[in-house]
Amino acid sequence: MTETLTEPAVATLSAPMILYVFTLVLGVAALVVFLMKRVKGCNAKAAIAKSWVSVCFMLTGFSALAVKGFSAFQTLICAGLLFGLLGDIWLDLKFCYPRDNDTFTKQGFLSFGIGHVFFCAAVIAGVAGGFKAVSILPALGVAVVAALVVWFGEKAMGLHYGKYKLISTVYGGVLFFMAAFAFFCAVFSGFAPNRHLIVMAIGGVFFIISDLILSGTYFGKDKNRPVDIIVNHVTYYIAQFIIASAVLFMAAETV
Repeated sequence: MTETLTEPAVATLSAPMILYVFTLVLGVAALVVFLMKRVKGCNAKAAIAKSWVSVCFMLTGFSALAVKGFSAFQTLICAGLLFGLLGDIWLDLKFCYPRDNDTFTKQGFLSFGIGHVFFCAAVIAGVAGGFKAVSILPALGVAVVAALVVWFGEKAMGLHYGKYKLISTVYGGVLFFMAAFAFFCAVFSGFAPNRHLIVMAIGGVFFIISDLILSGTYFGKDKNRPVDIIVNHVTYYIAQFIIASAVLFMAAETV
């Protein structure tokens, strides 16, 4: 006797996963549109296009949360992404309103710095097997070295921070701390159950690459070419979309 199959042979994607994939694809498309406008110049249309890419990584983060279910880890990541979105807006508005350049630049630094603090909080909340305080020490060491390089390596890197030297140094330390912190938390608490933290660390590395290029654009000479603009933004958005997706790599028992 042959049994009648009542279930489809191929599993279907859940609605949240479909939404996640859609927002990811939409984000890539929005990034292409933004880059086409940005390489032509800094203006309001480019700023608006950029804000839509940022909205997409926010939606990707929320979609990933819906796929895995509520967790403090992903909620804190979404908070960090929100401040990233705000930072994007402030930094592009400085090109639209040159008279307020200082205000928007400082707000951009502040927003991204706060975003990284939320990412660090997410790492602590999301460590499988319990957070090990010893993870702070090597990450802090990396942050201090990075801050010292920013402060004392200005001329060697062909940069001139001017009045932004202190805030650039502090931000550089925070940026490197986040990536290193996620990595060392996985080291001390176990790689296997903390794949999501490795993903966050990878996102942090892309963030670092992007900001190193951006430093040349802001504080260097002849480093605002189309290739610099494109690589800066591509690596930045790769970072944000990777971090937004980190929760998908959490083991089921840790969500």
